[in-house]
Amino acid sequence: MYRQLLGLRQLSRRTITSSACRQANNAVKEKQKLFQENNGLPIHLKGGAKDALIYRFTMALTVFGSGYVVYELFSAAMPKKAK
Repeated sequence: MYRQLLGLRQLSRRTITSSACRQANNAVKEKQKLFQENNGLPIHLKGGAKDALIYRFTMALTVFGSGYVVYELFSAAMPKKAK
């Protein structure tokens, strides 16, 4: 049993350490250029259509949440009528 565990440990170590290194594309320079250029757009919209969609969804969720909180506060403040 112990020998099987040692073999499993050696096999797992060999698999992890001998895997090929993948080169990741470093896109930081391109992103810096995109976000630092002066094109009149606010920073939260410079990422394109995806950023605009996320911004609009967040604003809609904020407005809906604020309205719901106000509704719940008013409904909690008004006494319920007894039948």
